[in-house]
Amino acid sequence: MIDTAAEDRQARIQRERLDIRAPGMTVSAGSLSGGNQQKVVLAKWLSMRPRVLIFDEPTRGIDIGAKNEIYRLMRELSDQGVGILMISSDMEEIIGVSDRVAVMHEGRIAGLLERGALSERAIMSLAVGRLAA
Repeated sequence: MIDTAAEDRQARIQRERLDIRAPGMTVSAGSLSGGNQQKVVLAKWLSMRPRVLIFDEPTRGIDIGAKNEIYRLMRELSDQGVGILMISSDMEEIIGVSDRVAVMHEGRIAGLLERGALSERAIMSLAVGRLAA
């Protein structure tokens, strides 16, 4: 029922595409670095050709090189028409990679900010229940 040859091909394609650094294809993902573990999870989802992806704290705990790889891939996917919803508590990350930001306050969306209006001050104003500055 499982086409292992197709599965192996897809794993090799994703390994190259995401630059997953592992000593071999059969190594356990749990033995890889945090960044490579993140990429393995992402590779599984990308293999299904999603139209929307939700990234929840996508770069927490990984090194700067892996962060840049994740950001590059998110931009590439967005450019291909994949909807990206990123949830992050890292202000630099939010401002650096977002096209639009929805800010939550007490469980509700307090406001939406477009790329040109993104600033730490505007985000924090909405986050504490004030109008964007």
